[in-house]
Amino acid sequence: MSSYSDIVYQNIIDSKLGPMIACATDKGVCLLEFVDLTDLEIKQKQVSELFKSIIIRSNHYHLANLQEQISLYFSKKLQDFDLPLDLYGTSFQKEVWNNLLQIHYGQTSTYLKQAELLGNKNSVRAVANACGINRVAIIIPCHRVIGSNGSLTGYNAGLWRKRELLLLESNRDLIFF
Repeated sequence: MSSYSDIVYQNIIDSKLGPMIACATDKGVCLLEFVDLTDLEIKQKQVSELFKSIIIRSNHYHLANLQEQISLYFSKKLQDFDLPLDLYGTSFQKEVWNNLLQIHYGQTSTYLKQAELLGNKNSVRAVANACGINRVAIIIPCHRVIGSNGSLTGYNAGLWRKRELLLLESNRDLIFF
């Protein structure tokens, strides 16, 4: 008898920075990652285990909505995603992710500022770790978090993608404030 009780639906989402694997439960999107990530298979297995679900390749209304919104985002016609998310993480990780959702399109923040928002400026590494564990790229905008010196640091999908996402959201050269 299987220990899996639910289904996670999976499909490929097209983006201007490469194809992405997307997964959703009936509650919302739970995974959005570029297909060329070295740890993608691990993340997919984690989703299956964390949600105690089997992953099947299938269309689902959350995935169709995600594809539409990703297309609008890359066409600069959408700044704020309106998608239900089904996130699995510790309360600290979820707090970090919720704070990241407050970083507006075209703006950046720093790991230090995010740690300060949590009330502990010494939690910079923990914030960076939570960003790295984020399974919902672009929607939870880890790409908008930069180093305190303005450097592009730490993006699982590659710093080139982080730069491209920031440029997409900006109508000028990279200028951090």
